[in-house]
Amino acid sequence: MRAWEHPDVPEVSGVGSRPRVHDTATGSPVDPTDGGERATMYVCGITPYDATHLGHAATYLAFDTLNRAWRDAGLDVEYVQNTTDVDDPLLERAAATGVDWRELAASQIALFRRDMEALRVLPPDEYVAVTDEVERIGEAVAFLLESGHGYRVPTEGADGDDVYFDVQRATDAWSLGAESGLARDTMLALSAERGGDPDRPGKRDPLDPLLWRAARPGEPTWDTAVGTGRPGWHIECSVIAGDRLGAPVSVQGGGSDLVFPHHEMSAGHTAALAHAPLARAYVHTGMIAYQGTKISKSLGNLVTVRGLLDDGADPRVVRLALLSHRYSDDWEWFDSELTSATTRLASWDAWARGVDLEDRGDADTSVAVASMARIRERVADDLDTPGAVAAVDTAIAAGGTCTGELVALVDAVLGIRIGRH
Repeated sequence: MRAWEHPDVPEVSGVGSRPRVHDTATGSPVDPTDGGERATMYVCGITPYDATHLGHAATYLAFDTLNRAWRDAGLDVEYVQNTTDVDDPLLERAAATGVDWRELAASQIALFRRDMEALRVLPPDEYVAVTDEVERIGEAVAFLLESGHGYRVPTEGADGDDVYFDVQRATDAWSLGAESGLARDTMLALSAERGGDPDRPGKRDPLDPLLWRAARPGEPTWDTAVGTGRPGWHIECSVIAGDRLGAPVSVQGGGSDLVFPHHEMSAGHTAALAHAPLARAYVHTGMIAYQGTKISKSLGNLVTVRGLLDDGADPRVVRLALLSHRYSDDWEWFDSELTSATTRLASWDAWARGVDLEDRGDADTSVAVASMARIRERVADDLDTPGAVAAVDTAIAAGGTCTGELVALVDAVLGIRIGRH
């Protein structure tokens, strides 16, 4: 499936340090490339039934920063993102609005592309629709049945049986599952809240996740090796990540609301399929609140990227506002965020105005050199974009001369084009 247009990224002299990121599984900072020259990243994409809100944008900007930092460090990066273009929330929204689910998904994916282009997010090397991978997912589920990691549950009113994953068959490679640290009552509550069905009769364990949903009347279905139906949620990402990048990937990324059950169960599926961990590092972004409550499609308290842009916000301002917060923190969006970011960007633009980006002979300017080193240092330290933003502010406050090299680095690493746009 087509992703979106790749923004221009200028070349910059020198190289940055390999970024270290916080691994949820171990609670420690790690270099997820394990010292190699190749970095791979799989980030869970949207379920396309509503507009891109700021929580989505902050997540994709965080992993865009990691992508840019890896590239600035001279690494070869392979990045895959999916879109869950068939799932219960999408089907429910389509039914409620009287829109064909395919049309709804296509329209929201198109909107998402526009938003990512506006924010200058580097596109994934492969942007994969779940509906294009159902046959392969069915094969994986059939394998899990044969290996004893999956089992069938008779399902009244369906054409066949639902298939579930047996969480008690965990392996040593299930690294995130081994480190979750969640109490069972908490896991049961989160499962019920986040797409699971802990009260389903016939399951061996209430936490067992759905691998395959047998065909029901009126639902989209595919004929596969495991039967007629459609995939469960977690197996989709496990199969796509493994097939496109191999296991383990350097980073499995997403919002912190995906830690359980989505990423934990995806890790379990990969362990059973590949006898390897899904990822060397599981990296998660914090949640953004608005009006005192976490931004959520289901709650409807959305601040959307498209809404801000349609109201006249400079997309660079939106990006700068989000990068001014630590990616892993929970925080609340206020309207003053745009005001502050607008003021900051105006000072950056004024400082960089007139700089000749083609003339890099000024790279030895002391303030610029120190600022470039500081930006790279901060981004390499668990994607500390607020620290990198502060480094630019400090350079301006010190009265240093802006240079083409510094402007290029701000563009290449922070994704913000200053002085001209």
